[in-house]
Amino acid sequence: MTDPLAAQSLLFVEDQPLLRMETEYLLSEQGFEVISASNGIEGLAELERDATRFRILVTDVQLGDGPTGWEVARRARGLVPAMPVVYITGDNTDEWAANGVPGSVLISKPFVAAQLITAIATLLNQATTPGIVLTHSA
Repeated sequence: MTDPLAAQSLLFVEDQPLLRMETEYLLSEQGFEVISASNGIEGLAELERDATRFRILVTDVQLGDGPTGWEVARRARGLVPAMPVVYITGDNTDEWAANGVPGSVLISKPFVAAQLITAIATLLNQATTPGIVLTHSA
């Protein structure tokens, strides 16, 4: 069986520079080709350039001025309907049910590396396993 994390392109949208650099390193160490955006505008631009190159989107919810992570994920799903989405947030967990895309996962900050890797692997496995339907999970 193929490792679901190997050789995958991932879009990571995070406005906090230190967290972005640390998480980029973590994801690169797991075999991902990480394309990073520092805000919602950059994230949307990467999606518009070619959303099909990304196997998964990992986005913070609050991205400063401009589009939120909720909006970035909705656009990603508009371009690639089955794109897996992992949200990361420090204080918007109660908004996930209303604003998150179906089949997404939300991780609260602060998080440990294993939480993020597990969420990504789970979504990628679901996306590549026939007969599994993604649902909005709490």
